[in-house]
Amino acid sequence: MKSAAPELLPLLKRYFGFTSFRPLQKEIIRDSLDGKDVFALLPTGGGKSLCFQLPALARDGLTVVVSPLIALMKDQVDALQAAGVPATFLNSSLVAGEGRERLRGLHNGEFRLLYVAPERLMLSGFLEDLKRWNVQLIAIDEAHCISEWGHDFRPEYRQISELRKHFPKVPFMALTATATGRVREDIINHLQLREPKCYVASFNRPNLTYRVIAKNKPFDQLFEFLRARPKESGIVYCLSRKATESVAERLNENGIKAKPYHAGLTPKERSDHQELFLRDNIRVVCATIAFGMGINKPNVRFVVHYDLPKNIEGYYQETGRAGRDGLPGECVLLFSPGDAVKQTTFIDEKPNPQEREIARKQLQQMVHYAECAACRRTELLAYFGEEFSAADCGACDNCISPRATFDGTLAAQKFLSCVYRIHEKNGFGVGLNHVVEVLTGADTEKIRKWDHTELSTYGIGKEHSRSEWAAIGRELIRLGFLRQTAEKFSVLEITNEGRAALKERKKITLTKPVTAPATKTHHVGEITCDEALFERLRDLRKRLADERDVPAYIVFSDVALRQMARNYPENERDFARISGVGEKKLREYGDVFLNEIALHLATNPRQIFAEDSFVVPVAQRSSLGDTARETLRRFRAGDSPQEIAAARGLVIGTIYGHLATAIEAGEAIDLAQLISAEAQAEITAAFKRTGWGNLVGARTLLGEKYDYGLLRIFRATANVKR
Repeated sequence: MKSAAPELLPLLKRYFGFTSFRPLQKEIIRDSLDGKDVFALLPTGGGKSLCFQLPALARDGLTVVVSPLIALMKDQVDALQAAGVPATFLNSSLVAGEGRERLRGLHNGEFRLLYVAPERLMLSGFLEDLKRWNVQLIAIDEAHCISEWGHDFRPEYRQISELRKHFPKVPFMALTATATGRVREDIINHLQLREPKCYVASFNRPNLTYRVIAKNKPFDQLFEFLRARPKESGIVYCLSRKATESVAERLNENGIKAKPYHAGLTPKERSDHQELFLRDNIRVVCATIAFGMGINKPNVRFVVHYDLPKNIEGYYQETGRAGRDGLPGECVLLFSPGDAVKQTTFIDEKPNPQEREIARKQLQQMVHYAECAACRRTELLAYFGEEFSAADCGACDNCISPRATFDGTLAAQKFLSCVYRIHEKNGFGVGLNHVVEVLTGADTEKIRKWDHTELSTYGIGKEHSRSEWAAIGRELIRLGFLRQTAEKFSVLEITNEGRAALKERKKITLTKPVTAPATKTHHVGEITCDEALFERLRDLRKRLADERDVPAYIVFSDVALRQMARNYPENERDFARISGVGEKKLREYGDVFLNEIALHLATNPRQIFAEDSFVVPVAQRSSLGDTARETLRRFRAGDSPQEIAAARGLVIGTIYGHLATAIEAGEAIDLAQLISAEAQAEITAAFKRTGWGNLVGARTLLGEKYDYGLLRIFRATANVKR
């Protein structure tokens, strides 16, 4: 149905108030309208829902959306109805009269979208109804739930595959925000997608900042974090139900409105607490992982992990609930190695040996992420098989405030030697904690039993505490000098690299443990505006939302309010240019918001802002690092990036990263040496369409013919000129 494609942009503006698509949306919609099966993996906040909502408006008939949560259905339908889209849902929350009325509307063709739970689909009467309702598309949201390898498997999702034989000619669309390669294959196979068009967007969320803070009096750390953000709302994830309740109680005692959320509450309690959060009546939800999937609250400004997550996949999805509106979001993990010990105890209680091994490996990966000194964004993306080419993301603690390093050769020699001596004496390996006990001269039953007081390494490491030695051991694992098995009795083994380091006494540089960074930087997605007007418009939005009994963001997003508080629209034409203002919202809210802006300007001066609000997220250092400065010196001497990379034994992406960092630090370079005038014009046009903060979107729009590093260099140069 290719003829519908030219009508997509008018529909996008009319109903959703947007003038352009996010990366991959248009391609996904086009293929769906052409009758093809589609698999789409888009990050949280990447616009998955629009991929099936817009096709529903571009043609006659019904789009059926399979959704796992009642709250998610209501949330999306409320938002669609507010935008003038005929949509409804059927689930167990409806009383008999409501259900009959909606069924009547479906029989009469009054709706374009129907949201249903998977367990309702295969009911014989419902299947017969579906066949009469002119179904044009079946969309499976949160499709990772169908895979046993996914982090949120739901058995009821397996029966969705039966729909294929009942609707052989209807295209299917499977959507998810997080899935490894194995899970993607599982989704496609179980849903019996036929030669699907597969779209996998970047997992990078450039507007999110990632930090890991050494856990010390965690409630005090959390309270100080929240007190510094008095107007912002967010989620605090805890490992246990008891912790969610105690943290929420203490926050309320200290004047911060919060509620717990976990599977032990009644369905009504969970629903009530969630609704209070969605409507901004409380600032914080303290939750277990039971909270969050599909929660469409775009203005979550922070996600704090009070305890260590079980795996990186879950951590990524949970942090992804911050900044869905594209504005800055903060992701903070309070880390203590003791949390890993607690989780290991839970893992040991699993009856299935394979499950235990997988869980241990996942936990090791999570600890590695928490303790690593490398760019956290790079580590996260690598887990999902994606390479991040920039040398410095500028939006994680390790890039903003790199951790101090020290010559750890002697410490590494002691640790490796201790592992070697233990194996030499007993013929078997031991765990990390036992090695630490030997090094620090502990007197334990195992040390006495195995005569480890006789080892030459016994007690030679008293210059470090046990926690410091444990951190050194884990870093040696990350660096590849040691290997840690994932069996029940996890033991350390020296790798070939470790043996070589021990024999050759090669220098080993180690990093100091994680601490809270003191440096503050600008964030991708930041929109500078008249903050007093923004707060005034937020209050107005809240009043209007309460009158309509809907969450505040269904009226307008924070992005829209910030644009209003930046551009000061004076008439309907100006107001219609605000992101998210479609025809219905212009009619319903235009006058009242324009009046509020005029009232503000009557007593306050109009503020002037720079032409483009995007600010490159620069790490605030006093000077350029030695390795980047050497790249800059060679480039200025006439060497090409390719020649510099070859001479220094580095990849080209690293060289581009050095040059971008140099520009952001105030150094000037000749851009013409890297990018032709024609290419510069093409790249400028792409950034103007996607926004200067959307590096991934610009590269996608340009057909991926330019390296991320080149685009970052161009953006940095353009920012300096502005």
